[in-house]
Amino acid sequence: MSRTPKDPELARRLSRRNILGVAAGATAATLLSGAAAQASGPSNGHSHSHGHSHGDGHGKGRPVLPTGRLGIQLYSLRDKVSTLGFAPVFAELEEYGYDEIEFAGYTQGSAGAITLAQLKKLARDHGLNPIGSHVGYYDDNNPGAYTFAQNLDKVLDDAAALGLKHIGTASGPFRYGSTVDGWKRAAEDFNTYGAEARKRGMKFYQHNHAEEFSFATDQPKVRLYDVLLAETDPDLVYLEMDIYWAFCAQFRFGKRADGTPAPFNPIDYVLKQPHRYPLFHVKDGTRNDAARDGYDMTDVGDGDIDYKNFLNRVTTRTRQGRTYHHWQTEHDNPVESFAFARKSSEHLHSLRTGRCGD
Repeated sequence: MSRTPKDPELARRLSRRNILGVAAGATAATLLSGAAAQASGPSNGHSHSHGHSHGDGHGKGRPVLPTGRLGIQLYSLRDKVSTLGFAPVFAELEEYGYDEIEFAGYTQGSAGAITLAQLKKLARDHGLNPIGSHVGYYDDNNPGAYTFAQNLDKVLDDAAALGLKHIGTASGPFRYGSTVDGWKRAAEDFNTYGAEARKRGMKFYQHNHAEEFSFATDQPKVRLYDVLLAETDPDLVYLEMDIYWAFCAQFRFGKRADGTPAPFNPIDYVLKQPHRYPLFHVKDGTRNDAARDGYDMTDVGDGDIDYKNFLNRVTTRTRQGRTYHHWQTEHDNPVESFAFARKSSEHLHSLRTGRCGD
């Protein structure tokens, strides 16, 4: 498939499979207006230069982003999926140079019903590999809930029908509370889901927010995330690190409740057990020490999280780093979701190895 780019500068900067451009009609107008806004000045009132060499990665050198490993969490595009349907969304993602998608549901709202078989074929027709999906962990008040705890077989059946290699949850392991024993019980649940997923050739994974890095209420020196890692079988339970939320956690939970220091670096978890992190969420934020989380979420490339360094360290310093890990862009509430998706791909594809992070 080949299309004539309607924005030559965008086509020059985005290069993958020679299919880049912007969609026709109203969508093109929206995207081109966003590109024009970028050209006239930085978005969100700040530039790419925040003292951590975002700009140093552009130009010559080896691409930091591994070939064939850029995905997007479709939650970021839920407004477009629910109004336009999967087909126009997948067409846009193909244009922007995406390789993979991570589901956040299998329905498309007013666009009408779609079967899993149709959804799988649609993704394949647009060169997109469905790599994973987010499903709820539990809803103990609803036995019919579409969750791992309430309907494990149905969740796994659907994942298998889509050909997913990973199936996971973005729910925190708080089903039994915030104590060490409570998280041990949640770890037992996850081991069960992981064992059942493995029988079907899939990996079960959990996606973090900031609270996973908080401390146990009954043992305030124990970080709950460490309990999860220790109590789950590394061959059954995998992690999808949301890098943004992990950095927020570094800001929020770098001290214990009594004020004693408890610093950590998110990437250290990955480098210690890289095989446990097949998936990542690439989500950016502008540092704001006055905010609860220490960051304000923004489009990838507009914030202060040094993705050139993070990706480079993971992909070059872990075994099979460029072929094992998958990188999903995400923004919980983008100003314009297609513009976010395009700009994120553009930024990540532009990063090249250099002095920072080599």
